[in-house]
Amino acid sequence: MAKTQLNVRVDEGTARAARERALARGMSVNRYIEELVRQDTGEVGHTFVEAAADFMKSYETVFVEEFGAEREGAREGRR
Repeated sequence: MAKTQLNVRVDEGTARAARERALARGMSVNRYIEELVRQDTGEVGHTFVEAAADFMKSYETVFVEEFGAEREGAREGRR
């Protein structure tokens, strides 16, 4: 999907809160704002799937260590 730049003006407290919340979630302020808008427009399911994919990607090595690479290969063979 093509991206469009959108400039907004907010007070410093709102900007600080957005930065802190994005940092706490491990994402950029841009991504945080995108997710808020998606949630507000009813795309919560899509946002959840993206967050779950990000989570799985972030912890991929932990899953491989716990369950082994063999299991990952077996799952791919079933596709």
